[in-house]
Amino acid sequence: MKSLDALFNHFLRDIYYAEKQVRKTLPKMARKAESEQLREAFEHHLEETEEQIDNLEKVFELLGLKARGVTCEAIDGILEEGKEIMEDAEDGDTRDAGMIAAAQAVEHYEITRYGTLVAWAKALDLDAKVADLLQANLDQEYDADRNLTSLAEKTLNREAA
Repeated sequence: MKSLDALFNHFLRDIYYAEKQVRKTLPKMARKAESEQLREAFEHHLEETEEQIDNLEKVFELLGLKARGVTCEAIDGILEEGKEIMEDAEDGDTRDAGMIAAAQAVEHYEITRYGTLVAWAKALDLDAKVADLLQANLDQEYDADRNLTSLAEKTLNREAA
C-alpha cells in the first residue's frame, strides 16, 4: 500500500469482513446468553450490524469499489476467543460475563477501525457521505460498548461473582 487512499480501501475491506463475521457470531452468543437482557443486547446489535454492513456497502458504492472483504486475523482471533468462552464456561452467569468481555473486545476493535476510517475519509476529502456513514457505524459501536459495560457493572458481573 503506497498511499493513504490504498490504506483506506484496505481498512474498509477489513471492517467489512469483520462485520460479516460478527453477523455470523451474534446469533450464537444470543442463544448462549443466560441473561435475557444480554440476549436482547446481542439481538439488538445484530440488527445494528446489518445496518452497518448496509452502510459499508453504500460507502463502497460511493467510492466506485466492489464490496468485498479481506481476511482480518485480528477479528478472527477475537471471535475465536469468544467461542472458547462460550464452550468452556459451564456456569451461565460466568459465561455471560465472559461473553460481555469478548463482545467488548470486538466493539473496541471496531471502534478503532471506524475512528481511523472517519479521520482518513476527511483527510482524503472523500464525499462527505462516506464519513457520515462511517461515523454512524462508529456511533453505534460506542453505544453497544456502553450498553455492555452497563449490563456488566449493574448486574452480570455480580451474578457471576
